[in-house]
Amino acid sequence: MNALKYLKTLIYILVPIIILNIILSLMYYFNIIGNNISNYFKLFIVAISMLIGGIYIGTKASKKGWLEGLKIGIGVILLLFIIGYLAFDQGINVKTLIYYFILLASSMLGSMIGINKRKEN
Repeated sequence: MNALKYLKTLIYILVPIIILNIILSLMYYFNIIGNNISNYFKLFIVAISMLIGGIYIGTKASKKGWLEGLKIGIGVILLLFIIGYLAFDQGINVKTLIYYFILLASSMLGSMIGINKRKEN
């Protein structure tokens, strides 16, 4: 049951990322948006998806919502890091660490919001 909760949260995070990045890529390909705007949207899409996934996992948690967000955030960040490192040969630099910290904070914030929404109901 516990692993299923994390798997569903991972789906809530990864499916919007994939779909919205395909749309963003098409918009960039047809010159609807520029390169700088595209880079900002990439961060925004992943951060909002992590927030939504954090809210979902927070509503399923009974206590310590920040910890649930931290767990799912670290899992997704590790997945993104492994894909980026193996497939695209990206290294670690300050810009990447800031990016991962923003994603982790977004996931933790979402889980804290989610656990508070659960207590209201």
